[in-house]
Amino acid sequence: MNTLTPKNTRDSLTASQMDSRELRVMFATCYGHFMSHFNMLVFPAVILPLAGRLKMDMAYVLDLSFWMYLLFGVTALPWGMIADRWGARPLFLIFYIGAGISGLGAAASIDHPERLSIALAMLGFFSGIYHPIGLGMISKEIKRISLGMAYNGMFGNLGLAMAPLLTGIVNWIWGPRAAFLVLGALNFLGVGLISILPRAKIHSSDPKGSEEENGLLGAFLILLVAMMLGGVVYRGATVILPAYFELKTPVIFQWLNSTIGIGLSRNLVATTVTSFIFIVGMLGQYTGGRTAERFNLGICYLIFHAITIPAAFFMASTTDLPLVLLTVIYFFFLLGMQPIENTLVARFTPNKLRHSAFGSKFVLTFGVGALAVKMIKTIETTFGIETVFSALGMVSVVLVAVIVILIRKTR
Repeated sequence: MNTLTPKNTRDSLTASQMDSRELRVMFATCYGHFMSHFNMLVFPAVILPLAGRLKMDMAYVLDLSFWMYLLFGVTALPWGMIADRWGARPLFLIFYIGAGISGLGAAASIDHPERLSIALAMLGFFSGIYHPIGLGMISKEIKRISLGMAYNGMFGNLGLAMAPLLTGIVNWIWGPRAAFLVLGALNFLGVGLISILPRAKIHSSDPKGSEEENGLLGAFLILLVAMMLGGVVYRGATVILPAYFELKTPVIFQWLNSTIGIGLSRNLVATTVTSFIFIVGMLGQYTGGRTAERFNLGICYLIFHAITIPAAFFMASTTDLPLVLLTVIYFFFLLGMQPIENTLVARFTPNKLRHSAFGSKFVLTFGVGALAVKMIKTIETTFGIETVFSALGMVSVVLVAVIVILIRKTR
């Protein structure tokens, strides 16, 4: 039997709406997903303003975020293991309070690169709590896992979209320090949501008789390799995108500036376009979730990643409107594959280790993916920023080859 074929397709298409318990889980986890990605995307939106403020090259300002992205990923497994023992509620509290304090610390350190790097590192450390905790809860508590992952992913994309937009506006009016103050305040708001989290109750979405398929170690190990490569692509693309648009959309900037006539900054235009891209990515998330309910998971996973390859190569050689259109396609499928990928994690792992399984995923996706920051720094200083997406496209080629191996393994 092909273990990537949806086992409950008909049931998933006729299932009733989420009950009140599931809605509480989704509400709490969706805000957490929003904030985890918001936290990681504020810094990329102020790279060039900080470069001017600190009188540093862009590549070296970007490098200040390395430990933030590394800790965001490598802490996921220990956080997931703790959640398998303690439950999600206390870790959500640590997440919001720790990230809120880190945001305030970054604001206080805005003119001191070393201290700013430490504050960003702590922001990554606490933000790393969410993914193994939140996605683990959804996989155990929500009957329609793929659809739950899709809705949750849409709020993650909303965080991706709102971070550059809100940061760009705040930076334009008050400067980068205020952007981190806003970040801290939004995290503290999340503390109030912890009260709505229900007590843990494992709900297996798999039908009876499927236990032999729930815990396929060999397939999960191959999937980990694919997710690691996907993490490099994801982190590399998201961390460079606002600065890339700021440098590569001069015609769009000039047109908007002359049309609106209120003295827009290049940074504000670039971050606004970036936000638009991630909002479109929300539709990709929903599409990926519904696709995962209906079709073979492995084939869907392959197709979504394969489509990003030509888009990445063309993005390296275009500017302005063609670049924006290609980026829409690129992120629609790069982000849209995430509900499919998360459903695969749930398919291959047992319920009792679900938080740890998602922790393993994000150690590789975001931890190893943090190396993309170093990779981009090297590429940008050696070959120029234009070659970044060509390099990411090559990584995606290898990623697709790994997915082919996964499909063959599970056939």
